[in-house]
Amino acid sequence: MTETTVAATDARNRGIDLLRGVSILLVILNHVGIRIPLAKTALAEILPKGFLQDLNYNGYEAVFVFFVISGFLITRRSLERWLTLGGISLREFYVRRGARILPCLIALVAVLAILHLLAVPNYVISRPNQSLPGAVAAALGLYLNWYEGVTGYLPGSWDILWSLSIEEAFYLAFPLLCLLCGSRRWFVAILAVLALSMPFSHAAAQGNEIWQEKAYLPGMGAIAVGILAALFARHLSHPSQRTALALRIGGALGICAILFAGRLIWHWLLDAYLLVLTGSAAALVLGMHWNTTNPRRIPGLDWLQSCGRLSYEIYLTHMFCVFSVVAVARWSRIDAAWGWIWYPLAIGASWLLGWIVARRFSQPCERRLRRYYAQRAASRHAIAIATPADV
Repeated sequence: MTETTVAATDARNRGIDLLRGVSILLVILNHVGIRIPLAKTALAEILPKGFLQDLNYNGYEAVFVFFVISGFLITRRSLERWLTLGGISLREFYVRRGARILPCLIALVAVLAILHLLAVPNYVISRPNQSLPGAVAAALGLYLNWYEGVTGYLPGSWDILWSLSIEEAFYLAFPLLCLLCGSRRWFVAILAVLALSMPFSHAAAQGNEIWQEKAYLPGMGAIAVGILAALFARHLSHPSQRTALALRIGGALGICAILFAGRLIWHWLLDAYLLVLTGSAAALVLGMHWNTTNPRRIPGLDWLQSCGRLSYEIYLTHMFCVFSVVAVARWSRIDAAWGWIWYPLAIGASWLLGWIVARRFSQPCERRLRRYYAQRAASRHAIAIATPADV
């Protein structure tokens, strides 16, 4: 790989990490804002209240941006590894996803179960139609979104797992779909139908606020948009840099329009606003993927790119920091006008905890699991070669 290619790869990865960092930041702002609204702090005397509310209440939209990025990255990496999606190895795909996802997920569920049993505030499952065994089964069985839709919201640290239920349920089917679709046209057609169904599947869940927010099909439609973007990137591998720049600008403007003028867009488009959001996210990701002219780091944004690289660990653990910071804020009895000062503390603590979990737990676990799989695969291969074939 040449220095130019390495620089271009670094540039596109930094751009996507930056987008993931912005998304996880919006999630943290949302979960702090539910408890300490920015519009009720002194910042409201300086900045418009609508802007502050938008900063606090776009966590859901940020998750859909995550879905698009996830679909894009999984497809891009699969194409790099197996050259075609039809050549995917089921065993290796599932092992790699399991090694990345399961250690943190299992550890989180175990910790949350212990906190529930110890009756720690904010972690107790208290609704009459919910139970600890039910929540554990839903989290590990990838149907926590459905469980909440039927029984009501779980405590915050459990609740965040709704998006993981959608994403990983989709990726259980993804390689099977790749192998079963004999033609790329059929594969693309299925993904396109799934993507275009978002407004309808989202609207169909009206009447159940939780299920409408967390239903499988809208989230899977967003992932499908990301996959389609990756397939398009493979088909058109060398676009002009003007095209890449236009996609970055258009995608960023589209996302900002949803984040900061979402109520107006909703009035015009209703549930179809999800197509604008996911389409804009796909355009921005494509523009970053095709960026080969700006390999330099953006000054002052390394911390945000780091948040993007650690987004999985931060996402799973940030509620511990949110609850802790909110508890300190209430204990301190500092005037509500100063509530904004707790945001940097929550963000910094979430990054630090995510970094510790990644460095000390999830990354070592992932390496060990992949190494174990590679050794087992090599052993099976050696046995197959050494064993004479049946005549």
